[in-house]
Amino acid sequence: MKWFGMLCSIVLIAGIFFASRTTIILHEIDMLEVNRITRYIEYNWRAAGTVNLPNSPLAFTFMQEEASLHTNIQNRDTIVPLFIDGQYIGSIIFISNIADNIATARMRFVAIFYIQVAIIAAIAVVFAAYQHQTILKPFKKLERFASRVAAGDLASPLEMDRRNRFGAFSESFDLMREQLAIARENERQANISKKELVASLSHDIKTPAASIKIMAELHQAKHGESNEMQVIISKVDQIDLLITNMFSVTLEELTQLKVSTAEVTTMEMEEDIRAADYNQKIRPFKLPDCVLSIDRLRFKQIIDNIVGNAYKYADTEIEVTGYFEGDYFVLAIRDFGPGVSKEEISLLCEKYYRASNSSGKSGAGLGLYLTSYFLSKMDAQLFIRNANGLCVVMKFEI
Repeated sequence: MKWFGMLCSIVLIAGIFFASRTTIILHEIDMLEVNRITRYIEYNWRAAGTVNLPNSPLAFTFMQEEASLHTNIQNRDTIVPLFIDGQYIGSIIFISNIADNIATARMRFVAIFYIQVAIIAAIAVVFAAYQHQTILKPFKKLERFASRVAAGDLASPLEMDRRNRFGAFSESFDLMREQLAIARENERQANISKKELVASLSHDIKTPAASIKIMAELHQAKHGESNEMQVIISKVDQIDLLITNMFSVTLEELTQLKVSTAEVTTMEMEEDIRAADYNQKIRPFKLPDCVLSIDRLRFKQIIDNIVGNAYKYADTEIEVTGYFEGDYFVLAIRDFGPGVSKEEISLLCEKYYRASNSSGKSGAGLGLYLTSYFLSKMDAQLFIRNANGLCVVMKFEI
């Protein structure tokens, strides 16, 4: 703004200066030529009694005495009266160019005015363009950037131009965006970890809780009912209900549970299967030796789900077999219960689905759903079929 005012002042001062240099010459005439013309006309009048006009660079005319000089006086013409022997015979009129001078001066003043206006307008346009480029445009960028940040877009950086006066200011805004993005990512990771922990613990705790309940029921069967055992069973049921509720809250985030594969031998898988058989219902078995790429923690959860379902819905012996089928290692776990209807087989891995034989038995319908999810993350396949009981078949790539 300071430079704009200075430039406009310079233009105005320059215009006043050039205007002041313009002078209007009201009348300027060559008196020697005037005297020559006067003497020439006077001489001719005396010699011939008539007026002969000489050639001259001056514009002039001769007016008889009866002619009106009013117009010439208005035009500020130079009037030289001519007397011969004391007798007035007319006037020599030297035409003035004052009107032309005034018109020329007026045109110069108008030209100076319009030039001033044009220069000031050009300065104003340049100033407006400069202000738009250095102030308005950066602020528009900041406005769009703020709208994107408010809408949650923290990935798009703020375009910066260090040549404008807001370069450092814009850089600070972009640093703020980066810090917000980092904070949001940290928050997201923290939420994922929290939900993973809740989902994992809530489901894993259900298995030992079920074991405590079974052991309490076995104790009652052997030694008769007691208030202490009833309290234990009641509290286990309460824990199971609380865990189920907590698990349901985080269920929508279960797809974020991490599955990290590593090399695991079938001998280690045997250990995990036997560890899940706390009721000792699995028949003796031996798996063929090989190494698979699986997540052992998730495999333990899978076995807990399958063996727990066999305890709950069949309550029979359990058969475990392992064999090779092409490029796959197949692990089959079968109980000898009633199984499920053919129509329900394809629904067993659906979230919250519980078969018709689950009436009166606790559960959330999530065991086989999680089993299917974990196996898919390990590039394994799950098949369920009726075979003199319910058989769960898992195929792992070798």
